[in-house]
Amino acid sequence: MTEQDLQLKTPDGTVDAVLFTPELGKPLPGVLFIPDIGSIRDTKHQMARRLASEGYTVLMPNPFYRTSRPPVFPFARKPGDPATMKRMSELIAPLTPEGLEKDLAVYLDTLASQPSTGKIGTVGFCIGGGIALRAAAVRPDLVVAVASFHGGGLYRADDPASPHLVLPRVKARLYFGHAVEDKSMNADAIAELEKSLQEWGGQYESEMYEGAHHGWTVPDNPAYNQPQAERAYAKLTELFRETLA
Repeated sequence: MTEQDLQLKTPDGTVDAVLFTPELGKPLPGVLFIPDIGSIRDTKHQMARRLASEGYTVLMPNPFYRTSRPPVFPFARKPGDPATMKRMSELIAPLTPEGLEKDLAVYLDTLASQPSTGKIGTVGFCIGGGIALRAAAVRPDLVVAVASFHGGGLYRADDPASPHLVLPRVKARLYFGHAVEDKSMNADAIAELEKSLQEWGGQYESEMYEGAHHGWTVPDNPAYNQPQAERAYAKLTELFRETLA
């Protein structure tokens, strides 16, 4: 496994990113791996490395480069802590739809420039779920699969930046794994997202992970739930096997 630190140039700055490449000696499908609000760190390296070992070239960027290079949190994150909430706002504020789409074009073009089969999947966690979905709208003929786990804010009524609004531009197969009692994506928002998915008419799956709370897939998150995290990983690898082969 080769792990290469990259500096990607976008119209708005320079993005720290890591490219994971299994040494298989052949063109591979690409995966754009969008981390949660904690961005690039050891636990995300481990998750991206594991996925790459399945036979994918995986690119993990720091989506929050406009605010900070990694580590984007200079202190321990604590849910509900005022300093944590303030820092999250600082990281999220610059992520406009226009800015994200410029970034995503660079990320996807970087993946496509590798020895590639020409197929790309995206996966995102927390805020990354909506970003992963938006990637499929930026390059609809390239991105064939999207997975979101405990994605936050996927449906926001009356918000022109809501990720669900990109669905008419998407051709990919979609998967959404939701947490229970998730303030960032509550039951009403999930129901509205599923209505939008039905109206969209593409291939998708949306399901709840019982007993799993926001952040359950991420080993350094207090909500980490190993059995449900393994179930999520199995769903992810199944999706990519069926779409990226």
